[in-house]
Amino acid sequence: MPMRILYLSQYFPPEAGATQSRAYEMASKWIQLGHQVTMLTEFPNHPSGIIPPYYRGKLFERSNLDGIDVLRVWVKASAVKNYSNRILFYLTYMLNAIIAGFILVRGKYDFLYATSPPLFVGGAALVLSRLKHIPMFFEVRDLWPETAVAIGELSNPHTISVATKLEEMCYRRAEQIVVVTNGMYERLIQRGVLPEKLIIIPNGANIEMFTFKQNERNRIRTELGLEGKFIAIYAGIHGLAQGLETIVHTAHLLSDKPDIHFIMIGEGPKKLDILSLSKAYNLSNLTMLPEKPRDVIPDYLSAADVALVPLRKPEIFKATLPSKLFDAWACERPVILSIDGEARIVVETVKGGIFSPPEDPIRMAEALIHLMNSPVERQAMGKNGFNYTRQNHSRAKLAEKLIVHLENYLHN
Repeated sequence: MPMRILYLSQYFPPEAGATQSRAYEMASKWIQLGHQVTMLTEFPNHPSGIIPPYYRGKLFERSNLDGIDVLRVWVKASAVKNYSNRILFYLTYMLNAIIAGFILVRGKYDFLYATSPPLFVGGAALVLSRLKHIPMFFEVRDLWPETAVAIGELSNPHTISVATKLEEMCYRRAEQIVVVTNGMYERLIQRGVLPEKLIIIPNGANIEMFTFKQNERNRIRTELGLEGKFIAIYAGIHGLAQGLETIVHTAHLLSDKPDIHFIMIGEGPKKLDILSLSKAYNLSNLTMLPEKPRDVIPDYLSAADVALVPLRKPEIFKATLPSKLFDAWACERPVILSIDGEARIVVETVKGGIFSPPEDPIRMAEALIHLMNSPVERQAMGKNGFNYTRQNHSRAKLAEKLIVHLENYLHN
């Protein structure tokens, strides 16, 4: 039965990132299945903090993206990512999403689907669910504010207390809570959420878009002057959680091995720090590129020999299973994974790469040298990851599984 869905995601294309991709691909699949989706999101600005000129002077803007009714709202964005600016950024989305959702979103909706973080999306969802009398489903991609505290993004005790109360309100109010890993599932049960209220819909890859492309591999290597090199790539947000300094330190350790080259693609609050560290080391084996459109990331993954999937050490990251892993595997690239816990278990079970301890450039360097010298093993790892991703982490199949679950829940 066709349904009308109000989907809240602060981040959305044309912004690049895992949150944006998951929201777009979930909504797109639901459209293909005959449902209607209104996406309530922000004026694009992430991660640069700069709103494009087209949106300036507006409070709201409505458009259609591949059948998705997209309603964008103004946010107080800033290129300076300090505490006060972040809070204003989140709060202005929450307030304007409530206003736009109440005034501009007309008619009856079957349910509201809100994805967090940012947690303040949940605040907007709580209010709109009440005002519009529609059931709320809450997706948890990261345990916030726990993660923000662990990486030092959030330290104000009052804000942490308020955020924790908001988080718990979202859990109580939601009809169902969607989590992306087994670790998050177990953590929420420990915090008192009933198992029957939870469903796991893991991260995945757009396996139609992310595929190995030999022609693009050759073209990009030629363009960058990297023919014949063994290339390790990181493509994604340059944020507080990733610990990308480890990649730069690794490049420094391997600067005497000219056959190994690093590519880092993306933007984010740590980009300038990473650039400065690279310049301080005077690295000739590291190429840093700006953010690229999502549809060309498979080309760059194809050009590489191994993908780097790092995070920092905090214990909470043991419950993560990032989409970068599946994007790399969909392109038949083995990974060097610097995340302990659930992701490590998956990589080692699938035999799709090598675990390197977080924030350990020596071990990362050893893993790179091993893979460079093991082409047969490298190819097998890429193929193992490819087969596993197609069978278990197709974003389209996961979107279909989720909408069937939510429809059955609503109509039973």
